[in-house]
Amino acid sequence: MRSFLKPAAGVLCLVALACAGCSSGGDAPDPASARPGRTTAAAASPDPGTTRSSATSYAPYVSATTAADTDSAGSPSTYNLAFVISDGSDCTPTWDGVSAIGDTAVKSRISALRKSGARVRVSFGGASGKELASTCDSAADLAAAYGAALDAAGSAQADFDVEGDRLGDSDSVALRSEAIALLQRKRPGLTVSFTLPVMPSGLDTEGLALLESANDHSVDVSTVNIMTMNYGSSYAGDMGDYAITSAEKAHDQLKKVFGLSGADAWQGLALTSMIGVNDVDHETFGLADAAQVREFAEEKGVAWVSMWSTFRDRQCEKGNAAADDAATDCSGVKQSAGAFAKAFAG
Repeated sequence: MRSFLKPAAGVLCLVALACAGCSSGGDAPDPASARPGRTTAAAASPDPGTTRSSATSYAPYVSATTAADTDSAGSPSTYNLAFVISDGSDCTPTWDGVSAIGDTAVKSRISALRKSGARVRVSFGGASGKELASTCDSAADLAAAYGAALDAAGSAQADFDVEGDRLGDSDSVALRSEAIALLQRKRPGLTVSFTLPVMPSGLDTEGLALLESANDHSVDVSTVNIMTMNYGSSYAGDMGDYAITSAEKAHDQLKKVFGLSGADAWQGLALTSMIGVNDVDHETFGLADAAQVREFAEEKGVAWVSMWSTFRDRQCEKGNAAADDAATDCSGVKQSAGAFAKAFAG
């Protein structure tokens, strides 16, 4: 998914993770994001205090640095803070490559997001800038960078958005897996999600290879979050239908890769859509598509649904060149402010 600042061209373990906070005493993991646990063929079991009937939660992506009037629409249970990347030259984590991890304005923003009782999940990567896995020299350094960002946000949830050239970089994929495994050994309560591109045919070979790498390094991953967006010029049909087809194919892949039951594979899946106008000209994800995806997710027991992003959940202003940029500032479709959030929240 694109950065808020720079336009861009977007596991399951079968033993449930404990709901413990990180070393900084931050948020406990969202029950809906801590379903499956370990990479074996054993059957998954729900976390203590949760049941299989837990509702699909709504967890949108938000800017970590800039507030939007629509952030709280739909009453999110978790906010995905986008994005932590390198400062551009070394292993120093920053927000969008610009703001220091400990920036006081960002800390104030995170505190404001939490006032409703919502949790925060730190999302590493995204489509723009330099990902930490490509700039850190060792797994220990990379794990320390991840940990510093999590501690600054007071979070026990980490999302890794891996796409573009980074997805095919086997060296950074392996280094990331090693670092996450190291971090989880130090923070047993840390929940991890991977956010990956998908097609109506499912995850591609590079996405599957990343999950296999997580398996090989014994990474405990709660959720695979698929980006149901930007399919390409050959897909000119209904975006809601494509999202569901993509989810069904990914679900079957997760069952096979991790030896999951059908129900556990659904609980280990999350769906993220790019609202309104997508990066591919003919692709537009409308409010009816959002309602369709929400209904499907609830029916299947999907862990959470999300969107890119709260900042775009409003109609573009006529005559305002900046606001008319549907890629970064608005949805590009007719809507009331916060309408997509309400549709995804159900």
